[in-house]
Amino acid sequence: MNQSKISVRYSRALFQSALEINLLDKVYQDMRFVLEICRMPEVKEMLGSPIIVPSRKTRILHVIFGKNLQKLTLALFDLTVKNGRESSLPAIARDFISETMKYRGITETVLTTAVKIDTGLREKISAIVADLFKTKIELRENVDENIIGGFILKVGDNYFNASIKNKLRKIRKDFITTSIGTD
Repeated sequence: MNQSKISVRYSRALFQSALEINLLDKVYQDMRFVLEICRMPEVKEMLGSPIIVPSRKTRILHVIFGKNLQKLTLALFDLTVKNGRESSLPAIARDFISETMKYRGITETVLTTAVKIDTGLREKISAIVADLFKTKIELRENVDENIIGGFILKVGDNYFNASIKNKLRKIRKDFITTSIGTD
């Protein structure tokens, strides 16, 4: 079965279950946490390892997450390991987060800057973007010194690159195009 279909099916089942028992907010926070932990190389390796037996994977997941997650989330771990789908956990978490945000009418927004911004500016940007796009937003921040200055803003499928790096790249391209054209 296609990996994306697998993650969608599991995330939908988890979403429906969490919604039915009024745990959507808590399971949403669980999935955010799971996604972060699954980015760790050791966890990725463990989830994808054919050498580690399923019962050991289940124990490892319960040790890593056990005290911090809802029983429903832990049951998802047990089910994915039992069915040999544990390597799909990061994709399941992403799909669950996306589905929850869509259900709540929230548009994921990512702001990338060269330096960390203060709380006041963060709130102003959130208000402007929410008003401009007529949606609730969840602003995530990334700091990337390579953009030199300015910002990159991704709102849903919209992408605005107002970084100094991008402007310099455009100037360089124009310069090269102009100098080639004058030869």
